[in-house]
Amino acid sequence: MYEALFGILVFCLLAAASLGVLFYHRRLPQRLWQDDTVSTVRLIAGFFTVMTSLVLGLMINSAKNTYEAIDRNVHDYAMQIILLDRALRNYGPETEPAREPLITYVTRIVNDTTPDGGDRPISNRLSEHLLVEIGVQLRGLTSPNNDQIALMQDARQHLSRVIELRWTLLEQSEGKIPSPMIVMLVAWLMLIFGSHGFLAPRNGIIVGSFVLSAVLIAGTIYLILDMNVPFRGAIQVSPDPLHRAYQEMKS
Repeated sequence: MYEALFGILVFCLLAAASLGVLFYHRRLPQRLWQDDTVSTVRLIAGFFTVMTSLVLGLMINSAKNTYEAIDRNVHDYAMQIILLDRALRNYGPETEPAREPLITYVTRIVNDTTPDGGDRPISNRLSEHLLVEIGVQLRGLTSPNNDQIALMQDARQHLSRVIELRWTLLEQSEGKIPSPMIVMLVAWLMLIFGSHGFLAPRNGIIVGSFVLSAVLIAGTIYLILDMNVPFRGAIQVSPDPLHRAYQEMKS
């Protein structure tokens, strides 16, 4: 919701900056219409256009990298859960007390995750307690033969990896683009739109171009911010790997 509201705000600011200057700059004193003034405005607009393009490119790349990293971690997270469950199954019926909290944990992830990014099971205290309970149950098992010793070692390694990935996903879920950079970018865009409004003739094509450009730029910023928080919004990391892990555990 925040990302969509910010996108609407950006559209309003850019449209106001461009159309406001376009419709009211004719009221400025004639001395401000000298060639050197127009040239300076054009030079400043060109400079900030280049700077804005660079910053937008960096932001898009950062949001893309964040999204792809979390997507890879979610796949790895699901795979480690499956491998942990397989190791517990192969160990024998003695691991059923450990499998029960694992199944409960994955069930909570699959069924209780809210689409608006609320209190996700991956991040709440009960989910953390379930993972701790699995470790407690594993430490209470004794391995009578070499095969079970190897399986127990595998299970502990997979559990350690699950816990590590859980905290990694928690750390990555908030995004990495600083708010001051976004505010600065919007200020640059307003300057650019206002400068072009100062230089442009007043007609319907120009007005439509400014409005369409403001829509596209605001949409771009919205998508960047939305990709930067991959667990909520229109562009989310797919939960299918965790659903497949759940089906594997129940089969």
